[in-house]
Amino acid sequence: MRVRGKVGDRRSQVANAVLALLFAGVVFGGVAVAQTKRTGGPNPSPAGAEVYFIDLKDGATVPAKLRLYFGLRNMGVAPAGSDRENSGHHHLLIDTELPPLDQPIPNDFNHLHFGAGQTEAEITLNPGSHTLQLLLGDKNHIPHTPPVMSPRIRVNVAQTGGPTASAPGAAVYFTDIKDGAVVDPKVTIHFGLKNMGVAPAGSDRANSGHHHLLIDTELPPLDQPIPNDFNHLHFGSGQTEATVTLKPGDHTLQLLLGDKDHIPHTPPVVSPRIKVRVVDASTRTAAPADARVYFIGLQDGSVLPPKATIHFGLVNMGVAPAGIEKPNTGHHHLLIDAKVPPLDQPIPNDFNHLHFGAGQTEATVDLPLGKHTLQLLLGDANHIPHNPPVMSKPIEVTVTRTGQSASDKKDKDVNKEPPTRRASAPPEKPHRMANEPPPRTPRGGTYATERGRYHWCAAYSNGSRNCGFSTFEQCRATIAGAGGTCQSQ
Repeated sequence: MRVRGKVGDRRSQVANAVLALLFAGVVFGGVAVAQTKRTGGPNPSPAGAEVYFIDLKDGATVPAKLRLYFGLRNMGVAPAGSDRENSGHHHLLIDTELPPLDQPIPNDFNHLHFGAGQTEAEITLNPGSHTLQLLLGDKNHIPHTPPVMSPRIRVNVAQTGGPTASAPGAAVYFTDIKDGAVVDPKVTIHFGLKNMGVAPAGSDRANSGHHHLLIDTELPPLDQPIPNDFNHLHFGSGQTEATVTLKPGDHTLQLLLGDKDHIPHTPPVVSPRIKVRVVDASTRTAAPADARVYFIGLQDGSVLPPKATIHFGLVNMGVAPAGIEKPNTGHHHLLIDAKVPPLDQPIPNDFNHLHFGAGQTEATVDLPLGKHTLQLLLGDANHIPHNPPVMSKPIEVTVTRTGQSASDKKDKDVNKEPPTRRASAPPEKPHRMANEPPPRTPRGGTYATERGRYHWCAAYSNGSRNCGFSTFEQCRATIAGAGGTCQSQ
């Protein structure tokens, strides 16, 4: 009896739990349905109304010229402007989200109207992936309430070329130029081809073709001969490289293989389109090949406090303020969380590109907590990078409240010794180099110091001054490029 009683109790508990779950499902299920209901315009749609594509499934591969058939259930089709009850007309949405459902559906290339009551249509799609969706509209092209719309499906349009077949896995590509590359105005481009051979135009050799270079243009019709002009360069002799001349600025490049008649294959053998930037090096100030700029005492992975002083080093060049045109000189720019800017233009001047046009070789910056990238880039008299550019490798630093990593702080706390009283010692006299002039004593009889370092001023030969150098060596590096003398504050 006890055993039966326990079993019965357990069965009651299970039954109660099931009922509770069912109740929760009904309640929360009702909430979910209520949340997903959409509201359209003033005209109601009947219960169970549904619009759909006939014989077209999500993920289908379709031809570029596609005939679509529209299905409608529990409603009738009527032209726009008709007051017929429980009716509407079709709208086809191509590569777009749903429009506002309480307003007239837009009428453009992405929202096709079939206001005459059509139930089929022929459209042309570019090669690639596309989305399609049907949305019914009332007499005023406004969706009903609730809206009658199909699920959005994705179709893929295969690229189709001319009558010549390409080999499986065939691919054409640039061998030495990547997307985003910076190149000279006169550049040699090398073409790569995989799983097919190169043959001159007019050759009937199977699984072969010849290269065409598209410059600053879209793909031409793929079932017709490729145009022959400045934007479509033909290499009908079977060349696998070419030297072209491009104007300074941004350009797009793309390779397209053609058959004996210059018609793309089926499927077409085409490379991704890449962007390049053309920079005329002759317009930039020359720099020694072994010139180098770098961070002093800072490396990749360093930890800094929010307010940090960063020191710049320069090898085989001198520092000169902006505006002074002297060979083999330049001034520093600090890039913070920024990519290298265009190398043929003045370096931007903003929060991510700090200019030190007075010839500074250090800077105190305020950085938010977290990770940051830092990079140095030297600029000429006009803030334009040299040729070749003199820039450091980007480094990543972490900014913490204390300027210490968590592990460093932990080790310091563990190894910290109790404080001991020591007799105060007289301050040490600052060390002075043999060839360094003695600092002048300012008013008040004390040396101007910051963290034990003198402040120096560079008095340039053109009469201007730049103060704030913390060491004589930094000041001397600036004077070496610009000319003048170093004076203590």
